[in-house]
Amino acid sequence: MPSLRRRSLAALLAAPALARPALAQAPWPSRPIRFIIPWPPGGLNDLIARAYNDQVGRTLGTTIVNDFKAGAGGRIGVAEIARSAPDGHTIGMGNLGPLTIFPHLYRDMPYDARKDVLPVTMFAASPLVLVVNKDLPARNVAELISLAKSRPGRLNAASVGVGTAQHLIFEMFKERDGIEMVHVPYRGTNESLPAMLGGDIHAMFDTLPLMLSQIRDGSIRALAVTTPERLPQLPDVPTLKESGYDIDVVTWYAVITPAGTPAPILDRLYEAYTAAAGAPEVQRLLAEQGLIYLPNTRNQFAERIATESDRWARIIRDQRIQVQ
Repeated sequence: MPSLRRRSLAALLAAPALARPALAQAPWPSRPIRFIIPWPPGGLNDLIARAYNDQVGRTLGTTIVNDFKAGAGGRIGVAEIARSAPDGHTIGMGNLGPLTIFPHLYRDMPYDARKDVLPVTMFAASPLVLVVNKDLPARNVAELISLAKSRPGRLNAASVGVGTAQHLIFEMFKERDGIEMVHVPYRGTNESLPAMLGGDIHAMFDTLPLMLSQIRDGSIRALAVTTPERLPQLPDVPTLKESGYDIDVVTWYAVITPAGTPAPILDRLYEAYTAAAGAPEVQRLLAEQGLIYLPNTRNQFAERIATESDRWARIIRDQRIQVQ
């Protein structure tokens, strides 16, 4: 089944524009581009989109208007992207949850992530960091697992919601090591981090930008990062792979379009957003926010989506994870 999905994605990316000659040959862009952001204004998604779209708009010779369509963990905005005309004048942001996790978690999805949208490129990624309460007697992943085994059901792990990557990595630990840690879902880091600082939470994964200052001032302790290589911001913190776990997870920010968008438009979008990633202003923003850029082609990004979707589907199924 995974290979069928990958072939399906590859076929979508390579779909000829023969059936849409008018769209493929029409001047583009011929008006401002609407960029749908499936999240509220003012957050990290907003900052990233503005930085990139300022650069891309200049490259394409048009204005890119950011349009916020928040709600349902990003599903409302992605659904609107999927329903839009595939003429390159409505595109938007795609993220890990709405494209790879939620299709396996929710029964009533307003879009088919494999059929209704096309991935263009991942233009930024946020590493996840495993952090623990500073008073917990665990200074590496092995010690945390050992502690959890010695106290079954007595340690807890927070996340920013059931079925998020932050939650599912602990399910990977549970599956491999047989540990029993109580999952405590919060509505956001603004709730889970104070709980950890107050001693109510023992461990959690969260994004580097939101954890970095507390790690640096010693309020919490970092045990591992989820990227394949160590991070320049935390050079002394090992990766999960170094700790013996074949886990590579980042939360990512990407460009997606409605299915049926002509290949020449997809190619121009890919080139423009890839070029923007190297702009000094964008590089500065990524560094300030604790983000990274992972070079990727359109096919590589499509393959990543397929692989991650298969992984999350298996974990959700095998661990019988459900949302209320």
